[in-house]
Amino acid sequence: MRRAVHAEWTKLRTVRGPVWLLLGTVAATVGAASVTTAPTLVGVYLGQAPIAILGVLVITGEYTTGMIGTTFTAVPHRATVLAAKAIVLATAVAAAVLGSLLAGRLVLGHRAPTGEAAAGTILYLILIALLSLGTATAVRDSATAIGAVLALLYVLPIVSRTIADPRWQRVLQKITPMPPDPADPWTPLAATATWTTAALLTATVLLHTRDA
Repeated sequence: MRRAVHAEWTKLRTVRGPVWLLLGTVAATVGAASVTTAPTLVGVYLGQAPIAILGVLVITGEYTTGMIGTTFTAVPHRATVLAAKAIVLATAVAAAVLGSLLAGRLVLGHRAPTGEAAAGTILYLILIALLSLGTATAVRDSATAIGAVLALLYVLPIVSRTIADPRWQRVLQKITPMPPDPADPWTPLAATATWTTAALLTATVLLHTRDA
């Protein structure tokens, strides 16, 4: 596992794409924080898109025309590769989001999220990254995975607000991944954690059942 994690970390920090996506998250979060009265929610809504794309690209680069590439061939246990990618991805996202929150603190002063709200924001974006990783592992296609995750993050919340039946509206709102509310940072994370767990479990099963 240690070698797999080291290899994934080397790939992440030496490829330009992931670095720019992480910087894009920082810029989106801090930029939104400087012009809005709801810095946490708006910043997270903008910052979750590059995080989702990063989570997808971390794994889809291992496939060539849908077939398993050299990393999975070199490491006999495919779940080890997925776990190593998840560890490196979660660490990188946590560092980037923490950096954006600290930068936002300098910009916003007392309006910056602190304590539980900040912790909820970091955890939420880690879950989004891992959700994207699991989804991309399952479908093996960048465009499909990015489209599916972004639809879940941006389209489903809009659809939930257009439902006329209040009962179904509440159901959709409960199962939709939502950024943490500063007033209640933990409850909205339950749906996100459920989606992420399902995606990673599905990815693990498919990694073991597919021949190539």
